[in-house]
Amino acid sequence: MKKIRRIIQVLVLLITPFIIAGCEADILEQPPGDAVTADEFFNTGADLEAYTNDLYDVLPTKSVYIDDSDSDNILGVSAGERLRGARIVPTDRGSGGWSWGYLRRINYFLENYDRVDDAAATAQYSGIARFFRAYFYFEKVKRFGAVPWYSEVINQNDEELLTKARDSRELVMDSIMADIDYAIENIPANKELNRITKYTALILKARIALHEGTFRKYHGLDDHERFIEESSSAAKELMDSGAYTLYTSGGEEQAYLDLFAMENQNTTETILAVDYEFGLRTHDLAYRMTAPTQGRWGLTKELVNSYLMTDGTPFTDQSGYETMGFYEEMQNRDPRLTQTTAGPDFATYGSQDPEPVDLDITRTGYRVIKGLPPKGPQWGSGGSINDVILFRFAEALLIYAEAKAELGTLTQGDLDISINKLRDRVGLPHLNMAEANADPDPYQESLYENVEGPNKGVILEIRRERRVEMVNEGLRWDDLMRWKEGQKVEEPIKGIYFSELGAHDFNNDGNFDVYVHDGDTSGAPDEVTTTININERQLTEGTSGNLLLFEGGSFDETRDYYYPIPMEDLELNNNLEQNPGW
Repeated sequence: MKKIRRIIQVLVLLITPFIIAGCEADILEQPPGDAVTADEFFNTGADLEAYTNDLYDVLPTKSVYIDDSDSDNILGVSAGERLRGARIVPTDRGSGGWSWGYLRRINYFLENYDRVDDAAATAQYSGIARFFRAYFYFEKVKRFGAVPWYSEVINQNDEELLTKARDSRELVMDSIMADIDYAIENIPANKELNRITKYTALILKARIALHEGTFRKYHGLDDHERFIEESSSAAKELMDSGAYTLYTSGGEEQAYLDLFAMENQNTTETILAVDYEFGLRTHDLAYRMTAPTQGRWGLTKELVNSYLMTDGTPFTDQSGYETMGFYEEMQNRDPRLTQTTAGPDFATYGSQDPEPVDLDITRTGYRVIKGLPPKGPQWGSGGSINDVILFRFAEALLIYAEAKAELGTLTQGDLDISINKLRDRVGLPHLNMAEANADPDPYQESLYENVEGPNKGVILEIRRERRVEMVNEGLRWDDLMRWKEGQKVEEPIKGIYFSELGAHDFNNDGNFDVYVHDGDTSGAPDEVTTTININERQLTEGTSGNLLLFEGGSFDETRDYYYPIPMEDLELNNNLEQNPGW
C-alpha cells in the first residue's frame, strides 16, 4: 500500500500543474501549488527515483521522429517547411518549440530533492534531473539561440522573472555545461540501457559542446575553442572508460544493419535506447518506411554519392558516376550503403527471400531500410517494437575526431582510435590524414563551402563519415546549422538515375523490375513490379536523368539558423525580442 500511495502522490504532484495549465497559457505562470504534496512526497530515495522516471519524457520517447526526413539526407512525401523556406512566426503562446512545461517539473524537483536524507540517492537523482535540464536547454539554444535561463520554479506573481529578457548565450551555455558536469560527477557509472548513467551524461556533454563550439567557430562567435576542447575531452573519457565498443556481431555485411533492426538493444554499443514492447509502447518508424501514402522516405542522390567504394576511393571519382544505373552504382560500395537503403536482391531483415523492387514506397527510389524490422505486424501504423537508439558509442568516436580536427590537434593516432574503428567494422581501408589533407575530395568540397585551413581534407572526410554512419538518427539538420551550411537547403533533391523511358532491370537478373513511362504503360513487361510516370515524378532531362523531387527551397542566411518566437509570447513579455529577420 505504501508503494501505491507513493505512485499516486507523484502522479498528483506532476499532473496537477498541467490541469491548471490547460486553463492558462504557460506553465511558467502557474503557482507551485505543491508545497503540501512536496512535504508528503520527498521522503525516500524511491520517491526521488519515481519522480525522475517521469522526467524521461523530455527525451523523444513517446512519438519517435528522430530521423533525417526534413534535411538533405532523406526526402519523404514532400519537403518540410524548413527545406522549403516556408517557416512562419507562430501565433499561439508556447507553440513552435517555445514551451517550458518540462522545465518547471525539473526545477520543482531540484528545489525539493534534498528533503530526502539519503546522500547516494540525492546525488544520483539530482544529477539525473540536471542532465534533463541540460538536455532541455540544449534543445532551446539550438532552436532559438539565447533564451531566458530559469533555475527555479516561478510564482505567478513573480513579474520580474515572468517578464525577463533573454539571458546571454554565454550565461545559458555556461549553465548548461555546469548542469552536465554535475550530472557526470554524481550519476553512477553503470551500464543501463534505458536509464541515464554517467556514460549518457558524457555523450550528451560531448554532443552539446561540439555543437556549441563548431557553431561559434563557423558563425564567427567568440570562445569556440573552449567548447570544442570540452567536447573532445568528454568523448575521450567515454572512449577510455572501456565501457562500450562497436557492435560487430554478424560481420561487416550485417552488423550495422543488425544494430538498428534488432528487437531488443544491448549495451555493447548502445548507451541509451527507448524500450518498446507490444501492448506497452510502440512506434511507427517501419510504417513510415513502407507505407506508400505516409513517409515514403528515400535517400537523396547526393547522400548515395557520398558513400565510398570498398577500396576507400570516392564513388564520385568513378568515370560516368553521374549516369550510372541503380545496379551498377550499388556495386563495390561501403557496406553501410546497402544496410541503409535497399540494394539489388534486397531481403527484409530476418529473411533470405528477395523482396520485389518497390519504388512506390520511396520518393527518391532509394528505399530506407536502416532500422526496418522483420516484415509483418511491425510494418503497420504504430506497430513497431524494435528499440530506438538515442545515444551510441559510434557518435563519441565521430565527435572526438571532428573536435580534434577543428582544433588543429588531430593526429593519425587519433584517427586510428576513432574514424578508423568505424571503417574497420565495415571492412573499409583506413582514413589517412596526410593523404586526405594533400588531396581533398572535390565532391565533398562542393558540399561544404566553409571548410578551410590545413585540415580541410580530413575535416571533409570526417563529415562524410559522420553523415553515412549517423544517417536517419536525427542529427543532420543540426549539423548543417552548426557548420553554417544552410545554403544546402536551396539545392535540388534528386533520386535514382534512369537512362531512358522503358523497362529497367534493377537486380541484373534478366528480369525487368521498373517501367518508366509518360502515361502509357502498355509496353510494360509482365514481371515489372513498379511503374513510374514522369508526369508525376519528373526526370531532370525530360525523358532521362535523375528523379527530380524537389527543385530547392530558400534559406535566408540572416534569419533561418534560428526559429521565431510566437507572437503572443512577445506581446505578453515586452522584454523579449524576436530573432533577427522574423
